[in-house]
Amino acid sequence: MSKVKATTSELNLSDPKYYLNRELSWLEFNRRVLHEALDPRTPLLERLKFVAIFCSNLDEFFMVRVSGLKEQVEAQLRELTPDGRTPEQQLDEITQHLRPMVTQQHQLFEQELRPQLATIGVHVLNYTDINQEQRLYLQGYFEARIFPVLTPLAVDPAHPFPYISNLSLNLAVVVKEPETGEENFARVKVPNSLPRFVPFPQELQQQNEQLSIWAGVPLEQVIAHNLGSLFPGMNVQECSFFRVTRDADFGLELDEGDDLILAIQQELRQRRVGGAVVRLELQASTPTSVRETLMSKMQLTETDVYEIEGLLGLKDLMSFMALPLPEFKDPPWTPVIPRRLRWFNEVADTRSTLDTEEAKDIFSVIRQRDLLLHHPYESFTASVELFITQAALDPQVLAIKMTLYRTSGDSPIVKALIAAAENGKQVAVLVELRARFDEESNVGWARQLESSGVHVVYGLMGLKTHTKVVLVVRQEGDHIRRYVHIGTGNYNSKTAKLYTDLGLLSCQDDLGADLTDLFNYLTGLSKQKSYRKLLVAPVTLREGMVELIQREIENCQNGGSGRIVTKINALIDTQIIRMLYKASQAGVQIDLIVRGMCCLRPGIKGVSENIRVISIIGRYLEHSRIFHFHNNGQEKIFIGSADWRSRNLDRRVEAVTPIEDPDVAKELKELLDIFLADNRQAWELQSDGSYIQRRPTDHHPEQSAQNILMERARAEIARDSFSLI
Repeated sequence: MSKVKATTSELNLSDPKYYLNRELSWLEFNRRVLHEALDPRTPLLERLKFVAIFCSNLDEFFMVRVSGLKEQVEAQLRELTPDGRTPEQQLDEITQHLRPMVTQQHQLFEQELRPQLATIGVHVLNYTDINQEQRLYLQGYFEARIFPVLTPLAVDPAHPFPYISNLSLNLAVVVKEPETGEENFARVKVPNSLPRFVPFPQELQQQNEQLSIWAGVPLEQVIAHNLGSLFPGMNVQECSFFRVTRDADFGLELDEGDDLILAIQQELRQRRVGGAVVRLELQASTPTSVRETLMSKMQLTETDVYEIEGLLGLKDLMSFMALPLPEFKDPPWTPVIPRRLRWFNEVADTRSTLDTEEAKDIFSVIRQRDLLLHHPYESFTASVELFITQAALDPQVLAIKMTLYRTSGDSPIVKALIAAAENGKQVAVLVELRARFDEESNVGWARQLESSGVHVVYGLMGLKTHTKVVLVVRQEGDHIRRYVHIGTGNYNSKTAKLYTDLGLLSCQDDLGADLTDLFNYLTGLSKQKSYRKLLVAPVTLREGMVELIQREIENCQNGGSGRIVTKINALIDTQIIRMLYKASQAGVQIDLIVRGMCCLRPGIKGVSENIRVISIIGRYLEHSRIFHFHNNGQEKIFIGSADWRSRNLDRRVEAVTPIEDPDVAKELKELLDIFLADNRQAWELQSDGSYIQRRPTDHHPEQSAQNILMERARAEIARDSFSLI
């Protein structure tokens, strides 16, 4: 024990050499996304999807992270990151790491995926490859559908350089006046109101007697080969494609008296216009004169320019997922109805065999014992939406309170809340207007809810409300009972099919009382500083997590054992990382399942040799958060909305709930074991910040956590069906 103390005291755990850079760690996450597109084991159309996700992720990275670093450089801020880098150094290293990845992405599409698509009858053609009959069709299509929408903008003494909108795809055109020989520059924006890929009609889809399910060309190429219609009487000399990314991270500066909705709407107007240009993507064949014009007019340096061989804006490849080719996609998955909720979802006219009482509604199921939900393996519609919908219609329900961070269009939950208010129930909803890139949708929901009589609040000054909670207050006989849902993901039926998330349905008195206090904190003037069971940010969550880690350290130092297993989306907070280093030094065995950014360096002798970090990237976005502490055999397990990031611990409202039902706790431990055993989509973080993909071996056959969980859900359905025979 003295040796451990000596080692701990000798090391400065704040030394930058013990930390990975968060921006470079994010790039490594996106590299793992790209690998799913590179991996031939991934179905072909799913590979296209991952190329599109990689591109879309990069757009947001430049709009938010790169733009923020550039602002720091312009403001001459020299503060070092925990890993010891300046903003300039980070920008340089981002460029060095990213350029090879971007090249790899485009080579993958052009040299591998595009030809493979052709073999299955999907022909993404270049205009130069099509026949005369197809060209005539596209000429007519251009004149009828595209030409009326286009607006060429010239640059000359009478026309200043046009504003290039964020994420727009454009044509840079050089035209010559035939009489004077004078050359001028013009910009033509590719309209995003039209499909990016123009298909041929069925009779023109055949390609060299090959099978053809879809054939077409990119919209920008149709425009490029019909520029004569836009510039009659002029000679088109050059035409190049380019794409622009702008700063889209506008911070709200609010005074106490400001109207948050008006401020958000102003921010959305700013974002539509966009801030400074932070990236220029252009064809590698772009003439030097055009390249220099674009760089000069948008005040860019060579570091900001990315030359592309092939198509720009590959996120539009996502549209090919709509093709009727199921054999080239992941097998379809229909979420199963949770077993304990199946009775009144499926066979309403049959008596329930659940325990000893008849399950007349979801509340009777919850009263029996806590219920854990796991999406998308289990149905969000048949559980969470059912819970809220039944609460809205149940005459015994007096009040519904919930938080909305992101929700779907045409949301059944919003409709249920409106119905509840119309039924005379007290309905209070906190709509977080500052959910990045969902602000406009949330403003619309807030207006709709308010007009229906729902009490709507917009969060707290200086804090985003990220917690995912519902509180239902119900009159039962001569007393009030409170039912709760505490989750890890948004109340969004669409993302619930794409993201893995957990939720707890319970009627524990302490949890109900805690959520009552939390909603009073969110909607009123409460200064609640303590909670019975919940760990709540920014009040008790950080302190609670530190204490739980410290307890594992003390158990090891006192001759016991220590164990921590955590599944989160990101690990960035330096205090938590230092505590994990101390725990490792004390002998605590730590397994971290971190989907995205991780700034902790595992495997450093004397610091983190007892820490292992994996990341799982698969068909579903891993979004659930689980915290497991051994606690000398008296295990502590939690789920909730928070990652180990400073923003989650200090600048957001989060709720993490303990799991006290032994069956639910057992289920969560089994989930963690399944994730830790993954050798299909799991990557192991190395101490240098790189990741190595796990592979099956003769002794360890392939295990995909996501596939195993789907099989488990199917098996449960089969067992239940067999038991009814």
